[in-house]
Amino acid sequence: MTLPGSPFLAYRGPDLFLDDVRLSGLVREHGSPLYVYSRRAMLAALAPYQKALKDRAHLICYAIKANSNLAVLQTFAQAGCGFDIVSAGELARVQAAGGDTSKVVFSGVGKTRAEMKLGIEAGVRCFNVESTAELEVLSEVASGLGRQARVSVRVNPDVDAGTHPYISTGLKGNKFGIAHEEALATYKRAASLPGLDVVGIDCHIGSQITEVAPYLDALDRVLDLVEAIEAAGVTIHHMDLGGGLGITYTDETPPAADVLIGQLLQRIDARGHGHREILFEPGRSLVGNAGVLLTEVLFLKPGEQKNFCVVDAAMNDLMRPALYEAYMGIVNAHQRADAAQQVWDVVGPVCESGDWLGRDRTLAVQAGDVLAVLSAGAYGMTMASNYNTRGRAAELMVDGDQVWVIRERETVSDLFRLEHRIA
Repeated sequence: MTLPGSPFLAYRGPDLFLDDVRLSGLVREHGSPLYVYSRRAMLAALAPYQKALKDRAHLICYAIKANSNLAVLQTFAQAGCGFDIVSAGELARVQAAGGDTSKVVFSGVGKTRAEMKLGIEAGVRCFNVESTAELEVLSEVASGLGRQARVSVRVNPDVDAGTHPYISTGLKGNKFGIAHEEALATYKRAASLPGLDVVGIDCHIGSQITEVAPYLDALDRVLDLVEAIEAAGVTIHHMDLGGGLGITYTDETPPAADVLIGQLLQRIDARGHGHREILFEPGRSLVGNAGVLLTEVLFLKPGEQKNFCVVDAAMNDLMRPALYEAYMGIVNAHQRADAAQQVWDVVGPVCESGDWLGRDRTLAVQAGDVLAVLSAGAYGMTMASNYNTRGRAAELMVDGDQVWVIRERETVSDLFRLEHRIA
């Protein structure tokens, strides 16, 4: 049976292993639900990016929003990565994980003055600015500190990435970036402001992209702008081409990272821009297939129209299916020969009809079994909540046969800690 993330995720006999660790055994030791990530899988996903860029001035900035656990950030920091952040909290995570703040790009459409100040004082490499109003405020904040903030402008190229509307970011109707036709005037304004140092240009068109063509279309529009901006007297030192490369959840066939980057670099060189530093902001493609969510089967509930497999993980643990109707593979961590295969909706205990992890899944399953929700390393724990006063799952990291607890399971008292009854 071929699974996303192989060879790090594979059956050995009837049991599912991540690296050299049997997953069903982890639930017995650490409880359920449980996120488990492979450090080796993360570094293997990073390697094609590094290989494709090794002869170029470049910086790979891991997009923290995909999975912000400190051990994950530590893994990428030790591998030489920078970070793409969208909040002061994520900046603090970089610092706590031992990351280099001079390798941080600060993105996000709604930075506060306090966040701008923290970013400047921490020495972030660059602010990716998304509006003229933000430029004005950032200049004020930097000038008040007696500093200049390094900036690039996020340009919206109006390119359809062909992905889910909620994770498309490069169209005119999206909230992100400066419209392509307004970019030149915005750069001229940025260059005139005393608190700003213009260093680059930024573009990000969406997430879970599975084709090269949208990247090439966006790149051509960015290169057109670079030429126009420099003709107007503003120097562009780096081009940040964003992230968004997809992974395989079911039958998607995204290009390999080195194939994608190779085609982008070829286009860059052909247009005479090979001297520029290149930044990328991968997230999902580095961690998505490196993780699974383990959940125990509580009850089997056959019905007239649907059979329900009720598990102890819920939409608060994994929002992607409820939010995007996203497909994520679900398998039994111990393949059964003593139970017939049936079609089940895998659902959680939260009081919402949208609380499902998978619909119409063929499984041989019994109460007490451990199911593995695949490709759960990205946008799983980072989007988790405490809905229904449910503590968030524990997280583990594996590397070969080593296992680390990288986040303790939340208790109910943890959830109450910041609350107060009135007198």
